[in-house]
Amino acid sequence: MQIVLKEDIEKLGRRGEVVKVAAGYARNYLLPFGKALLATPGNLKVIEREKRRYVARLLKEKEEHEALARRIQAVSLTLVRKVGENDVLYGSVTSADIGESLQNEGIVVDKRRIQLPEPIKSLGIYSVPVRLHPEVVADVKVWVVKE
Repeated sequence: MQIVLKEDIEKLGRRGEVVKVAAGYARNYLLPFGKALLATPGNLKVIEREKRRYVARLLKEKEEHEALARRIQAVSLTLVRKVGENDVLYGSVTSADIGESLQNEGIVVDKRRIQLPEPIKSLGIYSVPVRLHPEVVADVKVWVVKE
């Protein structure tokens, strides 16, 4: 069965593509949940219009995220923590701490966008990536200093 995807579906295709799937998959999952439309000439025109609007919206969002990325890269965060022997932190610095510090600087970023592979557990200077958009990543400089 030929269908047009209304959204990106992993291992099947991207939004706006015409793909061939099993009739049962289309009837029982894709069509009822609004993830696809039958590939008729009328539906193809509708999807093409939506695709143009979607691309325009993505470009606008990307520009906004690039402006936010420039603001983030201009900021340097200083986090003061208590330390024990050998300059090891009591506790750690997490993405939530970095997000809160960014919010104190006037930049609102969801903590899930902060790409901290593991919590920071020692003093130093760190460059932490913040993924704002699939194509836009900003690095924020984080200074962890002792109290």
